[in-house]
Amino acid sequence: MKYLMAAVALLALTACDQQSDKKAEGAPAAIAADIPAGDYKLDKSHASLTFRVDHLGFSIYTARFTSLDATLKFDPKNPTAAVFNGTVDPNSLDVPSPPENFLNDLRGPQWLDTAKYPEITFRSTKVELTGANTANITGDFTLHGVTKPLVLAATFNGGYAGHPYDPNARIGFSANGSLKRSDFGIAYGIPAPGTKMGVGDEVQVALESEFTGPPLAGAAAAPAHP
Repeated sequence: MKYLMAAVALLALTACDQQSDKKAEGAPAAIAADIPAGDYKLDKSHASLTFRVDHLGFSIYTARFTSLDATLKFDPKNPTAAVFNGTVDPNSLDVPSPPENFLNDLRGPQWLDTAKYPEITFRSTKVELTGANTANITGDFTLHGVTKPLVLAATFNGGYAGHPYDPNARIGFSANGSLKRSDFGIAYGIPAPGTKMGVGDEVQVALESEFTGPPLAGAAAAPAHP
């Protein structure tokens, strides 16, 4: 969910802000300290958004959205002021080996109702540092026409100011969160109390993402992906 998405990028700041004398776990100080402030955008070739729900109590069913986008504005010296906006196209829902018409059902009125609600969004409202390379990112999450707060637990995985073969700043994040779909008006198939006969109300979301930012000084333009 969008990613929800999500929204994660803010974390680069974490490591950068706390690097004066020691390394943030998982992010070398020499690399994180070089990350420039500025505008970052999602590298769609290196991003994924998956979600998981309980199915009949027999398995945790996993699916994904394949069309997502995001922007991030941040200053490593002021990580909690970062601003993240993300969007997801719910029509890009992808599930493993779908039976005939299954995807149409999921996109239909009983579930996502994508004809009426063609976008899922996440707008960050607060960033709280929780460790050397972790943060909680709170945002306004809109799904199925309903907007509610959503918190993503994010981890900064590393970054650099650029490379001769990748001449833009790059940062990477992982983020996880959970929500109840019934809070967003999607209650079809939720098991009756005391049973697991149906599809669970709780939805777990996971975002893996890389963002590209300002160009490396003196570097040529980044090559287009094939």
